[in-house]
Amino acid sequence: MKKVLTPFIIFSSLLVFTNCKNTNNNTDVSKENPSVQITDEALLDSVQRRTFNYFWDGAEPTSGMARERYHIDGEYPLDDANVVTSGGSGFGIMAIIAGIDRGYVTREEGVARMDKIVSFLEKADSFHGVYPHWWYGETGKVRGFSDKDNGGDLVETSFLMQGLLAAHQYYVNGTDTEKAVAARIDKLWRAVDWNWHRNGKNVLYWHWSPEHSWEMNFAIHGFNECLITYVLAAASPTHGVPAEVYHEGWAENGAIVEPHTIEGIKLNLRYQGTEAGPLFWAHYSFLGLNPTDLKDDYSPNYFEEMKNYTLVNRAYCIRNPKGFKGYGENSWGLTASYSTVGYAAHEPAERGDHGVITPTAALSSIVYTPEESMKVMRNLYSMGDKMWGKYGFYDAYSETDNWYPQRYLAIDQGPISVMIENYRSQLLWKLFMSHPDVQNGLKKLNFGSPSLKK
Repeated sequence: MKKVLTPFIIFSSLLVFTNCKNTNNNTDVSKENPSVQITDEALLDSVQRRTFNYFWDGAEPTSGMARERYHIDGEYPLDDANVVTSGGSGFGIMAIIAGIDRGYVTREEGVARMDKIVSFLEKADSFHGVYPHWWYGETGKVRGFSDKDNGGDLVETSFLMQGLLAAHQYYVNGTDTEKAVAARIDKLWRAVDWNWHRNGKNVLYWHWSPEHSWEMNFAIHGFNECLITYVLAAASPTHGVPAEVYHEGWAENGAIVEPHTIEGIKLNLRYQGTEAGPLFWAHYSFLGLNPTDLKDDYSPNYFEEMKNYTLVNRAYCIRNPKGFKGYGENSWGLTASYSTVGYAAHEPAERGDHGVITPTAALSSIVYTPEESMKVMRNLYSMGDKMWGKYGFYDAYSETDNWYPQRYLAIDQGPISVMIENYRSQLLWKLFMSHPDVQNGLKKLNFGSPSLKK
């Protein structure tokens, strides 16, 4: 499901990384009684395993890609049980890499799945190398997200490429089979025409359609979930954009900097249409892009900014100005998800708060707020079958409305698994940040990071 931005929100090689922790012998507590006390490490592993399985056992079988959604009840009002998602599959690729490294599946099984995914992408509909938001998994034909959004989606493509570049680094120095998959990933990466999506201007546009051209007319400005889009556009060795596109388009010639205080917490950046938006803005770009001591001309420290952004969301839920049942230190997190009012981008503002808590919000923030996020994870686990299903915690719930749908979304499950792994080992951060093109792109945009080679 796409995160639609409006002025008013309505909707990261085995040989190189042998030091990454492998925990094949972790105890799988996924079938334990939630009332039994378990260690943080065991709980983390159990949650990571189940969310990994969304992208492994729950994948669309023909393509190997991530299903957009999975409903336990089998009801799909839009007849989209086998519709697959580009961005969610990028998150899933990273979750699979982590699962391979932890021994959830064998390395041979993992590369076979990656071969299936790459084979699908090589033949599936694309537009100037840019992938659509959705396809039919059985055929690779585009499934329009809306009437005019039936072509290339640059933002979802960037989420997919973030995952593929991490996979490239995982395989590039491996076996002959793994090296071959890495080489094919490189071809997909080099085929993306980021420059085309400038539409002749110094800004990137989200959508292009062969039928409707640029009619969606959605220029991407910051700050939101799209930082990774500009980083990869600058990083491309074949169709890259000049640095001016980042500075004039994303940063709007410096207007992205807007220091302000919300919930008594300082933020430095201007968040599109709101003082602080939904929490996925702190997750999607940073699944591979390591925010630790990351800085550029507009933020002195992205980790601290995203940590404070998360704490704003938590503080709002604890203050709970609308008096919803269940909000508190163990139950917080507003982001885009299923909702009692339809799919919505919940945010820490009364206009965007509908009494719905979404597990991915706090759990995917574990890299920023480990103690606070673990409290939420334990609370969710204590709720038992009401929230704990075969692919991890269900997408969202509302105590106020006694609403506990047994449904999942790829874009919410993926960040949970990936950020848990980054918290445990930094594996996906290490992989993505090691890619030579990523290194070049960040330097081109004047980023600083401990991950950048001199």
